[in-house]
Amino acid sequence: MTTDRRKQKPYPDVPTQPDFPAIERAILASWETDGTFAESVRFRPAGAGGSNEFVFYDGPPFANGLPHYGHLLTGYVKDVVPRYQTMRGKRVERRFGWDCHGLPAELEAEKQLGISGRKAITGFGIARFNATCRSSVMKYTEEWRRYVTRQARWVDFDRDYKTMDLSYMESVLWAFKRLWDKGLVYEGFKVMPYSWAAETPLSNFETRLDNSYRVRQDPALTVAFRLAPEAGDPGPIDVLAWTTTPWTLPSNLALAVGPALEYSLVRKDGRNLLLASAALPRYQKELAGHEVLRSFAGRELVGRGYEPLFPYFAGHPNAFVVLAGDFVSTEDGTGVVHMAPGFGEDDQRVCEQNDIALVVPVDDSGRFTAEITDWAGLNVFEANKPITDRLKDQGKLFKRATVDHNYPHCWRTDQPLIYRAVNSWYVKVTDFKDRMLAHNRSIRWIPERIKDGQFGKWLENARDWSISRNRFWGTPIPVWRSDDPRYPRVDVYGSIAELERDFGTKVTDLHRPAIDELVRKNPDDPSGKSTMRRVPEVLDCWFESGSMPFAQIHYPFENKDWFEHHFPADFIVEYVAQTRGWFYTLVVLGTALFDKPPFRNVICHGVVLDADGQKLSKKLRNYPDPEEVCETIGADALRWFLMSSPILMGGDLKIEKDGKSIHEVVRLVLNPIWNAYSFFTLYANADGYRARFRADSQRLLDRYLIGKTRELVTGVQAAMDEYDVALACQRVTAFLDAMNNWYIRRSRTRFWGEQGEDDRNDAYDTLHTVLVTLSRTIAPLLPLIADEVHRGLTGARSVHLADWPDVSDWPEHRELRTTMDRVRDACSAALSLREQKRLRIRLPLRSLTIAGADTRPLAEFAELIRDELNVKDVAVADDMAAYGGFQLVPNSPVLGKKLGADMKTVMAAARSGDWTVHSNGTATVGGVVLEAGEFSLRLVPKDGVTSAAHALRAHRDYVLDQVLGARVDEGMPSAEAFRAAGKLGSEEAALRLAKA
Repeated sequence: MTTDRRKQKPYPDVPTQPDFPAIERAILASWETDGTFAESVRFRPAGAGGSNEFVFYDGPPFANGLPHYGHLLTGYVKDVVPRYQTMRGKRVERRFGWDCHGLPAELEAEKQLGISGRKAITGFGIARFNATCRSSVMKYTEEWRRYVTRQARWVDFDRDYKTMDLSYMESVLWAFKRLWDKGLVYEGFKVMPYSWAAETPLSNFETRLDNSYRVRQDPALTVAFRLAPEAGDPGPIDVLAWTTTPWTLPSNLALAVGPALEYSLVRKDGRNLLLASAALPRYQKELAGHEVLRSFAGRELVGRGYEPLFPYFAGHPNAFVVLAGDFVSTEDGTGVVHMAPGFGEDDQRVCEQNDIALVVPVDDSGRFTAEITDWAGLNVFEANKPITDRLKDQGKLFKRATVDHNYPHCWRTDQPLIYRAVNSWYVKVTDFKDRMLAHNRSIRWIPERIKDGQFGKWLENARDWSISRNRFWGTPIPVWRSDDPRYPRVDVYGSIAELERDFGTKVTDLHRPAIDELVRKNPDDPSGKSTMRRVPEVLDCWFESGSMPFAQIHYPFENKDWFEHHFPADFIVEYVAQTRGWFYTLVVLGTALFDKPPFRNVICHGVVLDADGQKLSKKLRNYPDPEEVCETIGADALRWFLMSSPILMGGDLKIEKDGKSIHEVVRLVLNPIWNAYSFFTLYANADGYRARFRADSQRLLDRYLIGKTRELVTGVQAAMDEYDVALACQRVTAFLDAMNNWYIRRSRTRFWGEQGEDDRNDAYDTLHTVLVTLSRTIAPLLPLIADEVHRGLTGARSVHLADWPDVSDWPEHRELRTTMDRVRDACSAALSLREQKRLRIRLPLRSLTIAGADTRPLAEFAELIRDELNVKDVAVADDMAAYGGFQLVPNSPVLGKKLGADMKTVMAAARSGDWTVHSNGTATVGGVVLEAGEFSLRLVPKDGVTSAAHALRAHRDYVLDQVLGARVDEGMPSAEAFRAAGKLGSEEAALRLAKA
């Protein structure tokens, strides 16, 4: 009978050396054939009004470039969380989306067509140009689909949305019109960041995106402005002003001083010079031997006139006067600011307050206009040198230097920006900033510090948002205006139906130039001559991204009830720079349109870097190719490498070019799982035994593993409920150690049947139950290997169609778990002592003593410990002091900066024993509280012993010292061969090994 049973193999033949990439490809193929993803969604009911749905927003990428590690990282998170929520019984729709409009698409089209700039595009033809944008923007969709599928991410590509879809764009028009009706949109002529290379303004937050600011060397000129003479002057007076933008000097219209700052009139070589008193040391060389004639507050200068530096705007009304500026400081320069109101935000504000109109003699491509006769047509940065030379020739250049400073660059063209007054449409963000801050308080940010830190501070300083771009490929600003100012009229449209009603034609395309061709007679013009024409700008593509929650479903024209039951989203994820991008625009529009936070939970992850901390670069090839990693190491290994790292808590992650750390995942995570699976199937098949799913075995090791599995499931569930994916991974890793390196190793003879058939069957049932439960628990984290193991053990269609493990009725075995974990710690410490002294495990030792508070429960496991460590006698003792005592060691490099003079007090108290360690990880030393990481504990051994470092499993964050005895040579027994001490669980304990 036994022979017949063994002929039947209840489980697959599992190779001991798995080819994980091959296994993954087979699983992926089966998902495709079986429609597993669609079934996992369909299988979960939506519930009344969507009550059982988990709403996830997928931030849309551009498809005119291949995905990189940043996309893959985000994509893994976008897969892990929905898989987990699906197993928890939620219906999770995962619809892919594409960003289609904006500068990335236009610049790619320019590159393909070999043209550049607005003039060249209009000459080429807007219709032809936008047709190129439309075709090129989806260039890599198939590659994206291949990458995403290979990484085992489930997402619905077939029902994807595109920001260039007519339905999506109509919802964006609705949003603009809604903001207009609320009085939250206005048109303004303001100084703002301007990309002359792309010929369009940028939002202030776009200058804060990664790669925007970088060190640039610019000229730093100190220029002399001759004051108009007044009675009492000691002679001609030159006011010194400092600038790092010489190209703005031809547009100078005023000077600004700080009214409360002190200024000095000095004489040097017969020349009278005026500058802030605090700036005098900065010009020590140039002013050596100067005489201070008098000092006075800046307000005494306000209102004085001066001679224009250049003649171009010499007759400008109210110009060339000294103004009071609340922004003027003496941190750098001279304390006098040259004002070109067309090119500076503060300049514009102060000049307009003093009735000085702007002049902007720079065209859209960053070149001087004809007004600047000497340098017309020259790029402003190229004009810095000739302008400097002219000032020198005229004796108006007091000092010439250079400055290295962080300067904003266009995030798409990589060219330095200028600040320039341009016409733009704005959302009045400052009107509802307080509501955004209130909504932010209700959002769970991971990491939590982002809420009040990087994002919260950004909201506190939020400005009105420029939402228009002087470009071509985008959703149009839906504003039509009379072309005759004598008959002013403005019409704003929020739907296609409204356009068709007023213009009397079918609207099938909202892009330029079709939308620009919609014109009609101005109803307010009795002469019938003026025409309503659309303003030329298109919307910032960030406005479209922020509209994604409602525009993807064509709200409010369709799915109105669905949206109102599914907003805000439960979860989103992107990298940290999106605090200035997508996260921000979602919050702006969510607040402005619906007065709600747009999402409830958000993971804000860091950036993947190369081994040297540099950004990943296709040109440098300083990272492993992701497709090659998947095909040689495996997508699950890459997923675990990324998901288990600090990058999900906002830190950055380094990846070696050879993928060494990803290989380590195979060794430390995948292989242990597979080895346990292979071990079970090998012996179960040999015995022809089909195990039962049960958690009621009363065997000691079985009870321990059942308790650890219950702890695993509840721990991973708690971490995932908090969106702490890295912590979930840590708990799995700790469990694998308990299962493989303790339970299976200590139970091997049981599977051989040495303790009888009943004991063997209990071991089979327990390990089977644990492995099935483990495969379900790791399914979101390792979806491919989890499915392979689960199918092999259960024959089920897919682990991803299973529910999350319910272990609520499993026994906790809490006391056993705690004590057994302490036993494992003790054995681990003792084995490390053997290893350090090179005493092989086969060499028997006479005794082992475990000393410390509450060590008595370990005595009942003496036989297990004896067998594990190959010692003849195991004893426990309460007296820790007999083996040594702990000493607190302050972390001097950290505390020196923090404590200053108190450092001596802390050091003296630590030496004298005047310290207490608290349960929360802090310590009080001589009355000074030290935080975790600011001190360590070191065991001071008794006389005649030495120490060596060792970290105990239960407290990996503390490195304690072992106490080692005198040297023991084989054949030379000693009463005290080794001692070790540390924390076992929450108690102090010591170990002593004696050779037999």
